[in-house]
Amino acid sequence: MKKEQFPIPEDKISDTMRDYLGEIYRLGQGEAWVSTTALAEELNVSGPASVRMVRRMHQVGLVDHLPYKGIKLTPYGKKVALLNIRRHRLVERFLVDVLRFGWHEAHDEADNLQKGINQILEDRMDELMNHPTTCPHGDPIPTREGVMPELGDKPLTVIPPGQKGKITRVRTRESKKLQYLAEIGLVPGANFELVNRAPFNGPLRLKIGQHEQVIGSELAAALWVVSPAA
Repeated sequence: MKKEQFPIPEDKISDTMRDYLGEIYRLGQGEAWVSTTALAEELNVSGPASVRMVRRMHQVGLVDHLPYKGIKLTPYGKKVALLNIRRHRLVERFLVDVLRFGWHEAHDEADNLQKGINQILEDRMDELMNHPTTCPHGDPIPTREGVMPELGDKPLTVIPPGQKGKITRVRTRESKKLQYLAEIGLVPGANFELVNRAPFNGPLRLKIGQHEQVIGSELAAALWVVSPAA
């Protein structure tokens, strides 16, 4: 496999830079401009610290940065971000499937563990798990070449009442929400029927198997689904 060439030596891209790039990708879905304020909040750092790191990454060609517009990944930055996301999600899968961590624990533990993993270990983990395509929360795992698979799913909140579907991923990092969703069976792969949705962002009533469950619109927004008829 041909080694990817970055604008700076790959060993000069720090773990902190990789974390920033991965978060920029997640916030902007790889394409949109992202504000430094939103980035600082997601990474739990101060605004000035976020701006300093963004300037450094801009200087070495990993991001574009325009005042009052925000940050956007360059093609090089996007590749680094995707490879960082790949490693993180593989580690999450390893923690849950092999080490038996709960899916609500996987994100924080993977943040710590992935920094000690090199490419050889990543490849061995991937092979051991038979090349998983999603993390425990259902998010797609980028390929070894840094390509993000497309799922074609959508938020549960846009599905009309009466439709059936399947949950593809759960887009929240909050431990208590993940624990609750697991308790009521709303996990990736679960089939559902949207029985009713109250107006004005009201609660949703779902049928899961033989049981019905009511959830609020905030929690529903974290559930992404595929629904053939929607």
